[in-house]
Amino acid sequence: MANVKLDGVRKVYPNGVEAVEPCHVDIPDGELVVLVGPSGCGKSTLLRMVAGLEEITDGTLYIGDAVMNDVEPANRNIAMVFQNYALYPHMTVAKNMGYGLKNRGLPKAEINQKVAEAAKMLNLSEYLDRRPSQLSGGQRQRVAMGRAIVRSPELFLFDEPLSNLDAKLRNQMRIEIRALQQRLGVTAMYVTHDQVEAMTLADRIIVLNAGRIEQIGTPGEIYSRPASTFVASFMGAPPMNIFTGTSDGQQATLDGGVSLNGAGAPSQTGKIQIGIRPEDVALDANGALPFDVDIVEELGAHRLLHGRLSGQPFSVSVGKDEAAQTGPAKVALKPGAVHFFDAEAGRRL
Repeated sequence: MANVKLDGVRKVYPNGVEAVEPCHVDIPDGELVVLVGPSGCGKSTLLRMVAGLEEITDGTLYIGDAVMNDVEPANRNIAMVFQNYALYPHMTVAKNMGYGLKNRGLPKAEINQKVAEAAKMLNLSEYLDRRPSQLSGGQRQRVAMGRAIVRSPELFLFDEPLSNLDAKLRNQMRIEIRALQQRLGVTAMYVTHDQVEAMTLADRIIVLNAGRIEQIGTPGEIYSRPASTFVASFMGAPPMNIFTGTSDGQQATLDGGVSLNGAGAPSQTGKIQIGIRPEDVALDANGALPFDVDIVEELGAHRLLHGRLSGQPFSVSVGKDEAAQTGPAKVALKPGAVHFFDAEAGRRL
């Protein structure tokens, strides 16, 4: 196991495009950190710099106490799991899992022991003589993880390992990966564009946007106190409602004229952005806020109501047993429901 430190690590390509702005991250021993963000935000580039597959333009990368900037990938004592499994189709499961150890010259008996232990941990013991083509997608991903485990690395790197699986299998594999990482106690960095995956897996989340780190925090911190409107709208399913409005220092008012009485306001006056999560709103016949419902979306365990509040798009999440219909309604805000952001930069006020 090892701690990881990125001290001003930056990536600029020869054409001048800055893929990753200088970032400062400390990952302690045994922590699972998830890098999340939309496609092209720099998360995979950052992971590849840690792996040694991308050259670091500026800054210093430490794994443990050692500087890794110029260390070859094979000498970094890391293991990487990719989304496409990267298995050898002509080899059995056992040979795929033990291939890296064979290249390192380990005795056959030791290889067999390590492969058997990893296979038992991953419920692959009965598949050791099969080839990848005879396995399901989830089983192939387990083989890829087994190949990483047998190396006893200091650091696991996962690059969207579940993106090729169906939704049900992704849910199952998320649980398995988290349980495995906790059992091994190994430090891990995990890249995904799926914010649900990030919330369920991570000890801490790093949210990236256009090559820069927007926020680092626990899933609870990221969700409850988003540092920007980008984080607020990206993290959460459904996303946070973001309104334009104004503040007089004591009360916030949505553009369109609806005042959020009792919700407080930032000390900053003038134009602001206001965030309200759909689940922090309740249908209430005595509520102070008029909500025009256009669509009721049935999702089984709950319903999403889509419409307009003060003329701006608004969504509300309600329980499956709660009466809901299109047309005029009233809503009330739960305590602490309102988040305030700068009108221009979008940063939390």
